[in-house]
Amino acid sequence: MCLRLRMLNQTVIHEFGLRIKQLRTEKNISQEKLSFETGFHRTYIGMIERGERNISISNIAVFAKVFEINLSELLDFNAINIKHSFQNYQTKKNN
Repeated sequence: MCLRLRMLNQTVIHEFGLRIKQLRTEKNISQEKLSFETGFHRTYIGMIERGERNISISNIAVFAKVFEINLSELLDFNAINIKHSFQNYQTKKNN
């Protein structure tokens, strides 16, 4: 995988983790409670929030169900207040 795509991949994973943490803190629930509600281990949730795990689409859907939002809302990284958002990263085509 080329460097740009790896950087893009890492950015998406990082922002997804921030989004999960944001939604969890907005609902005022602990990682442990989110663990219980999702069926995922608490350490797995921590790894997701820190951008250390690239999770499957089916696991992403579990989070959407638990947070009672649709997938597009869950993946709305614009809702995260961060300086470097996914939109700031683009892959370039060579002319």
